[in-house]
Amino acid sequence: MIPLFQAYPQLKTQLPYVSLAELPTPIHQLNNLGEMVNAEQLYIKRDDVSGLIYGGNKIRKLEFLLADAIKQQAKRVITFGFAGSNHALATAIYAHFLGIHTTSMLMPQINAQYVRRNLLASHDYGADIHQHQTQLELAIHTAYQLIHYTLKEGHIPYIIAPGGSSPLGAIAYVNAAFELKEQIVQGQIPEPDFIYLPLGTMGTAVGLVLGLKAIGLKTKVIGVRVVEAQFANEQKMVNLFNRTNSLLHSLDPDFPILKIAEKDFCISLDFFGKNYAQFTESGMKAMMLMNEYEKIPLDGTYTGKTFAALIHDINQEDIKHKVILFWNTYNSRNLPSASISEDFHHLPQSLHHYFIDNLQPLDQLYK
Repeated sequence: MIPLFQAYPQLKTQLPYVSLAELPTPIHQLNNLGEMVNAEQLYIKRDDVSGLIYGGNKIRKLEFLLADAIKQQAKRVITFGFAGSNHALATAIYAHFLGIHTTSMLMPQINAQYVRRNLLASHDYGADIHQHQTQLELAIHTAYQLIHYTLKEGHIPYIIAPGGSSPLGAIAYVNAAFELKEQIVQGQIPEPDFIYLPLGTMGTAVGLVLGLKAIGLKTKVIGVRVVEAQFANEQKMVNLFNRTNSLLHSLDPDFPILKIAEKDFCISLDFFGKNYAQFTESGMKAMMLMNEYEKIPLDGTYTGKTFAALIHDINQEDIKHKVILFWNTYNSRNLPSASISEDFHHLPQSLHHYFIDNLQPLDQLYK
């Protein structure tokens, strides 16, 4: 039984849940890298190995979201992201194994190697992929897909928010905070002073902050913004926190109503770069350090920028004596070679340019 259900048994009877992830994910001290970046107590939470086939932070959310889709007898899920969306790929993979079809409604982004890999793998796992140029076009075509598949399959498709970051999805990271508490009790890590993680659709960060408060930990979550401010900001953070908290309290009145405060969370703004998914020099250097000293892969869009912020703060904020936990939300499992060696011409034509156009300069430089 997952830790959240152990603490609040009534939630087990109220919340849909299907086991997909390998939990708890490991936690260990980064001794080599910690010495290199002058951090005395630097740890990592390995959500990058959260799944045997595909890891990262999305699998935890999908345990609740896909279970809800099954509960509602949906035959298909529709979800959203940019062209290289890790969430869209994770959804396609794990929905496939549950016998559910996936439609991915995507928006354009700057080109990178991982965009090519994720598109090919999503196609290999049966995703119906569509790319749209504007938010309006996306909304219109989503409505069309809902009608089309309802008529074709006899069931209304289940909508999964971008990144899985709805209140139901965020509950997965409330549970992750309870999981962390167990690892603290077991002596795997002292209570962290800070947790660093990427801030995109915010479900991971919101769930952690809520869970940490619910179990009485004083840890401060540092969310490193990796998307435009319109998608990740304090107002949206508070709103999702309150909605997630209200959902849990409505399902089990023993779960407390809590308030998010400045001491609980901070948004780091200076490592985003110029655009979403545009790699930065500091992010790529952070990736290289993690790979060189710990043999753990990071990425240029999310976790590299986050670790760059952590390194900067150690040097600038004099937190080298603090207990710092880097929560690795990236997937480090190798995608099946057959998936990523497919002919890209099998994809919709609107996606072919990702395989023809040049990669962004830093992606080429740090191959």
